[in-house]
Amino acid sequence: MDSEQRPQPIAIGGQKFAWGRRTYVMGIVNVTPDSFSGDGLAHDVSAAVEQAVRMCREGGDLIDVGGESSRPGFEPISAEEEIRRTVPVIERLVREVDAPLSIDTCKAEVARAALAAGASLVNDVQGFRREPKVAAAAAEFGVPAVAMHNQRGRSASGGRDVIGDIAAGLLESLRVAGEYGLPRERVIVDPGFNFGWTEEQALEMLRRLGELRTLGRPILVGTSRKSTIGAVLGLPVEERLEGTAATVALAVAGGADIVRVHDVKEMARVARMADAVVRGWTKVEARA
Repeated sequence: MDSEQRPQPIAIGGQKFAWGRRTYVMGIVNVTPDSFSGDGLAHDVSAAVEQAVRMCREGGDLIDVGGESSRPGFEPISAEEEIRRTVPVIERLVREVDAPLSIDTCKAEVARAALAAGASLVNDVQGFRREPKVAAAAAEFGVPAVAMHNQRGRSASGGRDVIGDIAAGLLESLRVAGEYGLPRERVIVDPGFNFGWTEEQALEMLRRLGELRTLGRPILVGTSRKSTIGAVLGLPVEERLEGTAATVALAVAGGADIVRVHDVKEMARVARMADAVVRGWTKVEARA
């Protein structure tokens, strides 16, 4: 993609994210007791802060803090409980890391509380389509947001056009964002790998990721430890590092701007190597 066609840079937490120069790495901090990946830290604020600090040291560019599991069959929790889990972590991290903090929530009340505590990005796995006021909260605080396409509970086009369904859903999210005061220039899109798709469809999504560039927005991809990797390799969640690495490299090749991962050190290296191939590299550009 030519530089003229790339989305304009977005400021997140006072830092400029210039799309197309390199792939940014978002570290996942789950303060939940029931994370699918087995890394949930429940109410252990100190452990969550320690994990986030380590992720930043290992190459994380952003930290995404989530208080409610989004795995299939998850037990919903109240906004009050979600705030109780996430806000103390964000309040501590604001003082301890330089990386921008993201709140992973689909509730406007939680988004506002987290933003007031110091978060500078909202990551909504419902793409503003469950609670449009999530977009309004981001607009109110002057921060960008991630809109994910979530296929769960929605009928697909018979598997014939996975990317078409995703693009249509993301266009609706962009429309809702604008209606609630959040300009599309401050929206990052996420195709929703494994959210309501079969394994075959999830793989097709990744294979055709570059087609979503027509939306003109930065793309976040979250494949880390997902069940499709387990299905392909026949491995439990704790043994999906190499499978995740393959999907991260392919996401970078397909045009991902941010990869959301559990294993920051390893995936930062994968992204850096993939960037060298996809975006070009010289010795002058090498970073220690």
